[in-house]
Amino acid sequence: MSGNTVTQSASWSLARAARELELRRGEFDLAVHLGCVRTVPDEGGGGRRVAHAEIDRVRSQQDFPEALRERVKAVGTTEGAALLGISTARFTRLARLGLVVPVKFYLNRYRVVVWLYLAEELRRFPADRQNAPLLRGRTPEGLRDQLEAGLDLRPRNWRGRHMGFLLRQAEGPWARAAVVASLLDPAQVAEVVRDPYERACLNRFRPERPSHGAPDSPAAHLVSRIMTAEDPDEISWLRADLGQAVAEARETHPAPRPTPRGEPGVVLEPAGSSPAPASPVASRLTVPAAAAFAPAAPASAGSAPVCSPTVASWPQTATPEAPPASEERGRPGGLLGWLRRRST
Repeated sequence: MSGNTVTQSASWSLARAARELELRRGEFDLAVHLGCVRTVPDEGGGGRRVAHAEIDRVRSQQDFPEALRERVKAVGTTEGAALLGISTARFTRLARLGLVVPVKFYLNRYRVVVWLYLAEELRRFPADRQNAPLLRGRTPEGLRDQLEAGLDLRPRNWRGRHMGFLLRQAEGPWARAAVVASLLDPAQVAEVVRDPYERACLNRFRPERPSHGAPDSPAAHLVSRIMTAEDPDEISWLRADLGQAVAEARETHPAPRPTPRGEPGVVLEPAGSSPAPASPVASRLTVPAAAAFAPAAPASAGSAPVCSPTVASWPQTATPEAPPASEERGRPGGLLGWLRRRST
């Protein structure tokens, strides 16, 4: 029995694991992100799976499954405000100031972003004595000025939390670097990582983004904006982290590069294979560039003529064949020669 078959039989798919833990798929995904349920990579390349032993561990916990559901319960603004005993407007201000951090989001049918928060974290918020003044009375003047200036830290705080989720699942230095790169605009990544082979390695390990609508749809563009850093200080911080992560990955496992199989510019054919007819473009690409500009060497006796690749690649115009030199010397040309031949 192969190792892949053993892994498959000793683990379940994510959908099956969610049913075994009596969770909806959204609750299960959040449990994985929060570290409540550990997953393992599928050796067959089919994503991630959950081992049977992990299912048994979670099910053996006290008050299963109610306690697990409470840990992953996410609420919106209305229910979150009710948990804190405040109005929805005040709750929104706290969220924009970054005092409560969203754990996930979705787009409703009107393409409005709906932020969700962990109910367990909201219940702990009033217990902190420093937060008590924020729940009653007027918002402090400094915080009011930030709100009036348009401050909204919900997308940024969600990105930071989401990056932590992805880093916990990343395996290997390039996967960790790809997590950081996934939150930056591709132009920012190209400025930090100038080697195209290293950028290709980052793209290979880049985590999948959640799909919201068809590609290039307004919903997809909105989600892309949320998942891409915009604040200058956040971009600067992520660029520094990306540079350090790529440097560590480069030292541990350099990015793969194509291996040369012969002389530069020469294409080697496998033994026993018949060469395919080369097109004019291919002939120019497989011959070293210096040969196109080198002066033609004088041909020695018995040697084959040497053709320049640039000349051979263009269609040639046929020229009339010149008569032999001996015939030219022995026969007068023009009208005078014709009259002489006629008189004789």
